[in-house]
Amino acid sequence: MKKIMISIVMGSDSDLPVMKEAADTLKEFGISYEVIISSAHRTPAETEKFAKGALERGVKVIIAGAGLAAHLAGSIAANFPLPVIGIPLKGGALNGIDSLYSTVQMPPGIPVATVAINGAKNAALLAVQILAVDNKDLQKKLINYKNTLKESVIKKSKKLQELGLEKYLEGMKK
Repeated sequence: MKKIMISIVMGSDSDLPVMKEAADTLKEFGISYEVIISSAHRTPAETEKFAKGALERGVKVIIAGAGLAAHLAGSIAANFPLPVIGIPLKGGALNGIDSLYSTVQMPPGIPVATVAINGAKNAALLAVQILAVDNKDLQKKLINYKNTLKESVIKKSKKLQELGLEKYLEGMKK
């Protein structure tokens, strides 16, 4: 059985469309992952069991996304000794601000790295960077990825200079 490097956990299947971005990004880097639904409030015993068993299964980083009260990343971090990255998810009356505060405001001793609301892609990239600390192949992939981002911006800037503002904006609408 191949060891799972990263676990992607969400509180509900309604979170899948956002959390899929994390899976897609990890796939792009060739990193093994699993996707799990586990709720800090509806299945607290199962969430604790998952977090306590993750290290033994080879998990190096856990990405946890939740909305509203968003205690998932924190409850996992309380039971998992390696990095946990929290994704506050948009929803509810406060559009994710509540989940941002719940995820980022952890007590001393139980850190959770927190990305932007619905920031699943950045959560995955942060996980890749964590794994790349001692993995030269991943370091090269990250350097290539960032170079691709740079080249994309340079290309867009050149196109803007060639077309001018109005024509560039018209092309964006198509």
